[in-house]
Amino acid sequence: MDKHFDFLSKEEDVRLLWKNKGNTSPSDGERVVSDKKKTFTIIMPPPNANDPLHVGHAMFVTVEDILIRFHRMLGEETLWLPGTDHAGIETQFVFEKKLAKEGKSRFDFDRDTLYKMIWDYVRENSDLSVNQMKSLGASADWSRFKFTLDKEIVDGVLDTFISLHKDGLIYKSLRLVNYCTKCGTAYSDLEVEHEERDDSLYFLKYGPVTVATTRPETLFGDVAVAVNPEDPRYREQIGSLVPLPLTDRKIKIIGDKSVDMEYGTGAVKVTPLHDHSDWEMSLRGGIDPTTLDDTFLVINNYGKLTSATGKYQGMNVLQAREEVAKELGDMLVEKKALKHNVGLCYRCKRVLEPLPMKQFFIRTKPLAEKVIEALDKKETVILGAGREKILRHWLENIKDWNISRQIVWGIRIPVWYKDGEEYVVSKTSPGEGWVQETDTFDTWFSSGQWPVLTLKTGKKGDFEAYYPTTVMETAYEILPFWVMRMMMLGIYLTGQTPFKYVYLHGLVRDEKGQKMSKSKGNVINPLELTRKYGTDALRMALVMSTVPGQDSNTGEDKIKGMRNFANKLWNAARYVSEISDEGKSSSDFDRYLKNVVDETTKHLSELRVGMAAEYVYNEFWHWFCDEQIELSKTNQVSKEQMKAGLTTFLKLLHPFVPFVTEAIWSQLYKDSDLLMNSSWPTK
Repeated sequence: MDKHFDFLSKEEDVRLLWKNKGNTSPSDGERVVSDKKKTFTIIMPPPNANDPLHVGHAMFVTVEDILIRFHRMLGEETLWLPGTDHAGIETQFVFEKKLAKEGKSRFDFDRDTLYKMIWDYVRENSDLSVNQMKSLGASADWSRFKFTLDKEIVDGVLDTFISLHKDGLIYKSLRLVNYCTKCGTAYSDLEVEHEERDDSLYFLKYGPVTVATTRPETLFGDVAVAVNPEDPRYREQIGSLVPLPLTDRKIKIIGDKSVDMEYGTGAVKVTPLHDHSDWEMSLRGGIDPTTLDDTFLVINNYGKLTSATGKYQGMNVLQAREEVAKELGDMLVEKKALKHNVGLCYRCKRVLEPLPMKQFFIRTKPLAEKVIEALDKKETVILGAGREKILRHWLENIKDWNISRQIVWGIRIPVWYKDGEEYVVSKTSPGEGWVQETDTFDTWFSSGQWPVLTLKTGKKGDFEAYYPTTVMETAYEILPFWVMRMMMLGIYLTGQTPFKYVYLHGLVRDEKGQKMSKSKGNVINPLELTRKYGTDALRMALVMSTVPGQDSNTGEDKIKGMRNFANKLWNAARYVSEISDEGKSSSDFDRYLKNVVDETTKHLSELRVGMAAEYVYNEFWHWFCDEQIELSKTNQVSKEQMKAGLTTFLKLLHPFVPFVTEAIWSQLYKDSDLLMNSSWPTK
């Protein structure tokens, strides 16, 4: 063996070995079913096809690869099915930034042209994330690779929509939605990002009543003033009319128990076409927002004020807010500083506008009830303290899911119109004169079917053999976005929950525990660090001592320490391979080594990846190296035992640090099969 572990050259050698001789594919699905052999399946969370991997991706690749290598070595039929996501609005947003640099925008192209341009852009970069995952050691079954826009996947998504529609779980309705005026699309409630911001609270005179509002510019769309019916200040005024400032209209005072008597003046303006709470409040007050005409629509899809506001037409929201406040004169009683949460677009961070739009919705209550049943029966177990409680909260308070997106890049909704609002649901045109819906599906609708569709469209027998899958490993922040929806749609499509365990990894924070951000300059580039310290060092640093559902700290010093561990392993192997004296056999050695195998196996079998990493790291460094190697120098441990101990530790450590262990194995056991193809130790 070389005196030093040159990880850069050795990693390339190992990748070539895995490519030529590595066994990452399970047996044919039909054979697995007939043999009843134990299976272990992970469907990879599909990263954006054309984006470089960040440290969160490196975490999921590492955790999943550890579990896959372990169960493969146990001799189970092990499937890790990889894929990438077209990523809907995220990809279109990135592509539009590219267009902007060229002095162009999406509005310069017709729909078909823009779609083809994005398709070509994605295909040009489609190997980026795949190659980076492979470089991190991902031993997935690449022969089963899927992309969310593969024809058979798209067909499956369309079939699901049609089935949901037939079952009465899809409807189209005029509702208030969260709309980004920059990205040009609506979002579901789950995709709204909330941020506390400094703002102002305006106190406006509506005749004898003073209302408190953060949005004076929308007063032109007011339909009422609401007060709490139990508020003694306003009890006698409910039902009376008050003048609407800057207009010749009068609006009614209504009672609504949702009004907070302690907030502002205890009286609020009701603008149903521009506020979610006001929409519900107007319904309770006997005013149907869906019957209101455009004279109550104050803001358009571009974030500009409409003709309903008179001279303010064409102004942006913030400009109009200032101008309206000035125009109010004495009717603006007071203006106070206010800290409050605002809803932001999760892509561009612009403040979202609640706007009325006709959209397609899924009735989610019936689907959510089935998920709660599966959780109650422990058919799916959520790993991560408190995370199941969070999931249950979302399920119990779920609202209907808006799945329409006003973007080009994605799967087009299979709905056709002719002569008005009536529509038919069909994968193909019903005939001449029919025009297809231009909206595309929310990306989470297609990815929510990922475990089902990847296996159903895979090799013959895959679905029967590998569904339900064993583990869904992903970041805890997408528990409601993705995990919940996979469970809802998976149970709907198959009657079975799509996975037994949900392993949620936390955020990877910097060494000081701070969230990584470009503005702080503390973002880790995983690929740069692997080139500097080796892939094994990054992998071990990411998972060491981690706990499902909790954030962890990783910085360059920690990764550097794990590089030292890889060097320690290499040097220990060199020493053991060169032992000449036989030494005497130690009964304690064999007994202790068996305990190490048992404990490591137990941790990994029970999905305690971070604890397993910490345990086997410590046992190798302190017991094997610090104690047993020293004892072997005085012949208190036999040569045979030391070689057996090294062999065992190479196997135990392989899932965590696959490159250095495979490199050592290939040099010490040249005539053997690859380490990744070997059996897990039993002693």
